[in-house]
Amino acid sequence: MKFILKKLIQFSTLFLGITLLSFSLIRMVPGDPALLMLGERGGSPEEYARINENLGLNKSLPTQYFIFIKNIASGDLGTSIVSKQPVWKEFKARFPATFELGLFSLFFAILFGIPLGILAALNRNKPLDYGIMGVSLMGYSMPIFWWGLVLILIFSVSLGLTPVSGRISIMYDIEPITGFLLIDSFLSNEGFPAFIDALKHLILPAIVLGTIPLAVIVRMTRSSMLEVLGESYIETATAKGLSRKKIVFVHALRNALIPVVTVIGLMFGSIITGAILTETIFSWPGIGKWMVASVTSRDYPVIQSGILLIATFIVIINSGVDFLYHWINPRMR
Repeated sequence: MKFILKKLIQFSTLFLGITLLSFSLIRMVPGDPALLMLGERGGSPEEYARINENLGLNKSLPTQYFIFIKNIASGDLGTSIVSKQPVWKEFKARFPATFELGLFSLFFAILFGIPLGILAALNRNKPLDYGIMGVSLMGYSMPIFWWGLVLILIFSVSLGLTPVSGRISIMYDIEPITGFLLIDSFLSNEGFPAFIDALKHLILPAIVLGTIPLAVIVRMTRSSMLEVLGESYIETATAKGLSRKKIVFVHALRNALIPVVTVIGLMFGSIITGAILTETIFSWPGIGKWMVASVTSRDYPVIQSGILLIATFIVIINSGVDFLYHWINPRMR
C-alpha cells in the first residue's frame, strides 16, 4: 500500500510538471498561430486581434495556463486550430496506428533480441559474441532517419519488395473496427490480400523503430545471462549433472529475464516517442506525424494536449513496469 501511495504522489507531481512543460515549450518556438491562420497575404489588425481573442492568446501567460489546467480537469483537451476538431477525437483516431507500429516494433526487438543475447552470453569472448555485440552497437548508434532512408532505398526502390509509405494501398477501402489495420484488414471483405498488404506496409517502419530497442535488449540479455550463469546455484546444477540445455533455459533464463522484462517495458515508452521520426519518414498516419504537422502550423491546443497524452501514456507504462517488477522480484518486496 505504501508503494502504491508513493507512486500516486509521484504521478501527480509528474503530471503537473508535464502540463507546465507542454504549455511553455511551444510558446518558446518562434511563430504566431494568428498570423499563420491569416495566410500569406495577412489581414487587418482587427482580424488579427479577433483571432487572438478567439484563441485566448490575448490573455496573460499565467491566465492561459490556468485555463489550460481548468479545461483538462473538466475533460476538455481543446479544439485544433487547423482542423477545428476536438483534440481527443483526433488523438483517438491516430493512436491505434502508433500503438500498432510500436507493438510490432517491440515484437521484432524481442523476437531477435533475446535469442541473440543468450547466444552472445553462451559464447562469451568468442568471435560470435564480438560479432553480435558489434552489430548491436552499430544498430544502437544509427540515426533513425538515416536507417529508414537506407531501408527504403534498398527494399522499396531497388528491390521493390515493400511499399514506401502509408499503412495500406489505396486500392483497399478498409472500414475501421478496432483501429488496428492488421486486424481490420483481416476482418474486412478484402480478406487475406488486404492483410498481406497492410503487413508489407508495416515491416520497414517496424524494423527502423525496433532497431534501437533490439540492440538494448541484446546487450541487456547478455549481461543478465552472464551474471546469472555465474551464480552458485548454476554451479550446483552443473555439479548434479543436469544438461546444459536445461541449466540455460530452465534455471538461468527464468531469472535472467527479470531485468530484461523491466527494460522491455521501459523501451515501449521510448518506442512511442521514437515513432515521431519514423512516422514522418514513412508517412505513417499516427500520433508522431500528427504532432510534427501541429508544430509546423503552431496548433497550440494539439501540441499541448498531444504532449500531455503521450507523456501520460508513457508514465502509465513505466508505472506498470515498476509494479510488475515489484511483484515478480521477491527482493523488491
